[in-house]
Amino acid sequence: MTFLWPNLLWLLLAVPALVGLYLLMLRRKKKTAVRYAALTMVKDAMGIGAGFRRHVPPILFLAALTVMIAAIARPAAVVTLPSQRSTVILVMDVSGSMRAEDVEPTRIAAAQAAAKAFIEEQPRDTRIGIVAFAASALLVQPPTNNREELVEAIDRFQTQRGTAIGSGLLVAMQTLFPGENFEVQTPDFRRRGGARRGGTSLDDRSPEQAEKKVVPPGSYQSAVVILLTDGQTTTGPDPMESAHIAADHGVRVYTVGVGSVEGTTLGYEGRSMRVQLDEESLQTIADLTRGQYFRAGNATELKKIYEAMNAQLIMEKTKTEITAGFSALAAALALISVTLSMLWFNRVF
Repeated sequence: MTFLWPNLLWLLLAVPALVGLYLLMLRRKKKTAVRYAALTMVKDAMGIGAGFRRHVPPILFLAALTVMIAAIARPAAVVTLPSQRSTVILVMDVSGSMRAEDVEPTRIAAAQAAAKAFIEEQPRDTRIGIVAFAASALLVQPPTNNREELVEAIDRFQTQRGTAIGSGLLVAMQTLFPGENFEVQTPDFRRRGGARRGGTSLDDRSPEQAEKKVVPPGSYQSAVVILLTDGQTTTGPDPMESAHIAADHGVRVYTVGVGSVEGTTLGYEGRSMRVQLDEESLQTIADLTRGQYFRAGNATELKKIYEAMNAQLIMEKTKTEITAGFSALAAALALISVTLSMLWFNRVF
């Protein structure tokens, strides 16, 4: 727990001062009681329990005062609360490699089933949009609360050539921020090292890129992007530049890699090709945007990943001011203190 106004905690010094004052008053009362034998006899008749009972209301009042001073300093703690996100963009790979059968029945079928299950588990007030990408990306379903339209959009997926992860992310960002124009460099992926697989950190970018930063990464609370893919980028914008754009706007990108790191051989239109998962790039995209990376080697793992992700999106840990709770506790302690004093001694302290 932390305090937003920690300088006000010096007021807690008043508590031991009040304790000392209370002990001083008790000593003076004891000296006065010695002068009157009748009062001493009454005290003995009351017993030890009754004698201690007279200290309970002041102790509770001091506790209330301590809690109230802590409330003045505005305490904050990391608590689990319902997420404020109202929009989720699913960015799904429909490239030809998604027809591979190393994830039963196929990668694309498993991804479709898991995505539909994820959609059903979302709160009804959450708007969900779907972006499909291969060599290019397209918003196949604008954000909506209509679950039937979302399921129909997923069922219409058809695999195509190419994998443009950067395009998928850009279309997702354009959906969330329709008034902005996103432009990034398109590298030559035919050349070795054409795409920056590892990406760059936010601190390593050029001054021009840094000036475009609007909010801290991961700070945008109204939407989140979930990227699902099984391969390496072969065309389109640099996915790392697209990730930087998402980071600059505070949008978290959760990445899901489908398939094995070793890859598999897939026959496509009379030719065979090697499809392999680029975990390094997906991990970097998640790190840059303060999201998280998951890898699904089979359909069961993919379903569990979506279930875990759903729990993260619905409930999230956040630093929240809890002054109201401290104030309520202080008021309750003060009320109990006064009530007990009135019931036991017919007076307030």
